[in-house]
Amino acid sequence: MNYALRIPDYYKQDLESLKGDTSINQFIINALAEKISALKTLDELEKRAKRGSRKHALDLLKNAPNV
Repeated sequence: MNYALRIPDYYKQDLESLKGDTSINQFIINALAEKISALKTLDELEKRAKRGSRKHALDLLKNAPNV
């Protein structure tokens, strides 16, 4: 899959300094993968939170050691 990206000039300096030894293409792919992962994680946590119970969580905390 190929996409032509128009990256604003004001990102150039940050992009060049942050990418290190990797290509700009690889840097963008990694950034995209991180964003997708973060969004999927957030979605999964929201689904789990809906299934959860405040009472159950508080009961678990009552049994946790006081360190």
